[in-house]
Amino acid sequence: MGDGRPCRLKVLLGAGMLLASWVGAQHAGAVEVPTNDYPTVARADYIFGCMAANGQTRLALERCSCSIDAIANVLPYRDYEEAETIMSVRQRGGENASMFLSMPLMREKVARLKRAQIEGELRCF
Repeated sequence: MGDGRPCRLKVLLGAGMLLASWVGAQHAGAVEVPTNDYPTVARADYIFGCMAANGQTRLALERCSCSIDAIANVLPYRDYEEAETIMSVRQRGGENASMFLSMPLMREKVARLKRAQIEGELRCF
């Protein structure tokens, strides 16, 4: 009959594959969002707007750069982008704006961005 090595090897390989798939499934639900995941163009856009409000100086550039870095450290880019979109629609006014003003989830997204902006101002200005 044989010593059973091929059978044991198949069992060990099967157990290893099962363990690997289980570990992979465990990590699939826990997707990490990278910190500081802001695209360069989003950072630059923020800095241009910040400098328009605070002066076109080297000091303003440094402070505005620091501010967007601080925001990026506490707010994922997706949340930043959503809040910016909500605020843009609100500024335009009209029927869509009233929907964005009345929904608690929308207000909370904007509030999180404003808290992050305050954090940036406190750290950098």
